Amino acid sequence: MVQMTEIAEWLQKGKAKEVVALVQQAVEEGTPAEIILKEGLMAGMDAVGKRFRDNEIFVPEVLMAARAMSKGSEVLRPLLTKEGGVSSGKVCIGTVKGDLHDIGKNLVKMMLEGKGLEVIDLGTDVPAETFIQTAIEEDCQIICCSALLTTTMPEMERVIHAAIEAGIRDKVKIMVGGAPVTQEFADSIGADAYTDDAASAADVAVGFCS
Repeated sequence: MVQMTEIAEWLQKGKAKEVVALVQQAVEEGTPAEIILKEGLMAGMDAVGKRFRDNEIFVPEVLMAARAMSKGSEVLRPLLTKEGGVSSGKVCIGTVKGDLHDIGKNLVKMMLEGKGLEVIDLGTDVPAETFIQTAIEEDCQIICCSALLTTTMPEMERVIHAAIEAGIRDKVKIMVGGAPVTQEFADSIGADAYTDDAASAADVAVGFCS
């Protein structure tokens, strides 16, 4: 029998092939997909997030672990849909208009998925209207905006104004982040949350969705 701790350990090492093989084996042995996801993949990703926060590992290791998580989740996806889903919330994420940086955004996306949230990735250079339109059409609880240039930070405020104009500001939480962004800036534009790393962002998002 595959132990969930085994899956979590291989995931932390970023070994996608081993993770996929163990996930498949666990499925064949009759372990429910939800258990494999929560106690294997998500537990492993939680540990990665904690080690990343504590500066024990760095971005490359996190990306490798996230890739292993994503490959393992692919095996489970059809089963989870059958079992009645796992997503505890829906988030749209993107780098704001005028900004083409995406490493930080991708990291946050992977951490969010690692927590079982459904993520719609809008990519980079995303206009405020696109964030709002997606949130409405896809019924998202959260909009995550990333910026890596001080010159594109004002776009985050435009997203908030667009949400007010569209009448969804009370329904959707808006989270902001990126190297130049600060708590002070987030407060000044009326964002719901700012975090300075991907693991914390995922924790806050889960809090908003629960």
